Amino acid sequence: MDWLTAPCVTPNQAMTEMASLRQTQLTKPPQALGDLEAVAIRLAGLQAREYPSIDRVHISIFAGDHGVVAEGVSAFPQAVTQQMVANFLQGGAAISVLAKSLQADLEIVDTGILEPLPARNGLIIQRAGNGTANSAQTEAMTQAQLQLALQAGYEAAERASASGADLFIGGEMGIGNTTPATVLYCALLKLSPETMTGAGTGLDSAGIAHKTQVIKRILQRHAACSEDALAWLRCAGGFELAALTGAYLRAGQLGLPILLDGFITTAAAVVALHLQPTLKDWLFLSHASAERGHKQAIANLGLQPLLDLNLRLGEGSGAAIAVPLLRQACLLHNQMATFAEAAVAGKL
Repeated sequence: MDWLTAPCVTPNQAMTEMASLRQTQLTKPPQALGDLEAVAIRLAGLQAREYPSIDRVHISIFAGDHGVVAEGVSAFPQAVTQQMVANFLQGGAAISVLAKSLQADLEIVDTGILEPLPARNGLIIQRAGNGTANSAQTEAMTQAQLQLALQAGYEAAERASASGADLFIGGEMGIGNTTPATVLYCALLKLSPETMTGAGTGLDSAGIAHKTQVIKRILQRHAACSEDALAWLRCAGGFELAALTGAYLRAGQLGLPILLDGFITTAAAVVALHLQPTLKDWLFLSHASAERGHKQAIANLGLQPLLDLNLRLGEGSGAAIAVPLLRQACLLHNQMATFAEAAVAGKL
């Protein structure tokens, strides 16, 4: 798995500088478009072109089940994972609607739901197992399973790049997956279970208190993982989290900008950043999730969200909602007239 720590592409500094210069020449006061200017400048450097674009978007939704659901950490039954995957494929889920509106390429990757679905268009089957083991009792997955799940993400990024995508979005589906995500935040960012554990699928206060105790048990059981991000991913993570980790790392290595979704996908990014810090250049954060702990985690990582709409659905939906902002940033950068072109007097 040497590819996991390979460096990401270095952004093109010359194009970054050209885009920055262009922003100073557009018919507006300096920084009047705020963060949209910074987005366009960053994309120019990442795409190595003065005029960036987000025309083609690739969305990979990774699905997997979690043995830790046996500990009573979810308000929904585990069967919902498979049912929602079917809903994705039928076009009835939020991400299905959003992807269609964006004319994005959408694929669903079964990395290990409990009961596999029959093969069909839009479904990629790369299963590492029938769900993970219960991380509160044992290691969530074997080394071989971890490699399979990481490889599923690697191949998703390869497909995105080969299709000519300008942007990669990773999404997830897995009942119970806020529990392994919270463990990863606490273990790798040294954050407290009390402040990081949230409602997930809709737990009440008693449910959150119980979930917090389960997370503490998982952290204690696997404390020997210490600072090893891959060990934490294997012992306490999930197949879809591992696939997201692999996808993000490979996308950065291929020079493909990444738009993170919310609580779960950012947890995978934490693992990926521990393995390769240069990945941060390639990450955009779509939104600050309403799931408890996400704002604390992204502040720790130094990631600035584009939106804060109290979203907490997952599926990559928050990232899809933010795509038009990226597109508008590019359009403004590319199509606004300069002061010279418009014969408008510049700043005195």
